[in-house]
Amino acid sequence: MEKLILNTHDNTALTAHLFLPEKSNNKFLLINSATGVKQQIYFSFAQFFAEKGFTVITYDYRGIGLSKPENMKGFKASMRIWGSEDYKTLTEYIKNGFPDYEKYCLGHSVGALILGMNQDSEMFKEFIFVGTQNAFVGHLKFKTKIEAYVGFGIIQPVTTTLLGYFPANWFGLGESLPKNCAYDWRILILNKKSTNGLLEKIDDFSKNLTQKVFVIRAEDDAWLTEKGVKSLLNDTYPNLKPTYRLVKVSESDKGEIGHINFFRSFNKKLWDIILNELIEK
Repeated sequence: MEKLILNTHDNTALTAHLFLPEKSNNKFLLINSATGVKQQIYFSFAQFFAEKGFTVITYDYRGIGLSKPENMKGFKASMRIWGSEDYKTLTEYIKNGFPDYEKYCLGHSVGALILGMNQDSEMFKEFIFVGTQNAFVGHLKFKTKIEAYVGFGIIQPVTTTLLGYFPANWFGLGESLPKNCAYDWRILILNKKSTNGLLEKIDDFSKNLTQKVFVIRAEDDAWLTEKGVKSLLNDTYPNLKPTYRLVKVSESDKGEIGHINFFRSFNKKLWDIILNELIEK
């Protein structure tokens, strides 16, 4: 594992980690993190793929984990900037450093939603989507719907306005978020257009993407619904060619997958689901 500091076009330093295999299979895997999820969550998963011959890179978006500023209050970041600047910095690094590799991108949650914000997404042979959807509240189950209305309709805007950032960790929602990342998240939840509501505010390349995508959803992911997943593929990425895989709780040794735990080492046996998709049949 090699630590990298990559500078964006607007001079923001991002911390990334490159996992190099002992014997390369000339396949490169980029991991786009979920909202407020530090890259360390993906280290065991990345190492597993490096042991199978893949070159893998993880990174933190600005404002998250190792790419976090000393003072979050008023820090300039948004999900749109994550896609158009931060993710773009990674794809340029991969294009320049590994031009002849077969390239894949795994988008976890928001990590799949930002793909349409960067024209370089066209360079990937295939995408893997894990735990992602158009997260509009109307797609959610009743209990989660109530939590979403209260959380994103009242608590999130109030705390974010008062503090100048969103203390997501107070509510078990991962790392604290820069103010405009929180407001973009609110659009994803409360605006019926969801992801398209963000894409219409930025250069949108989502309809250019025509690759295969392997879409994984965990049976016990309370924030995810089949309706939301299908909405993302039908309304945001209509030209991708999806294959769907529901991962059942019974497939997990611990009986726990949820929104994040697919990537925990106790679910290592589930990683073969993705490996088998990316290796030659």
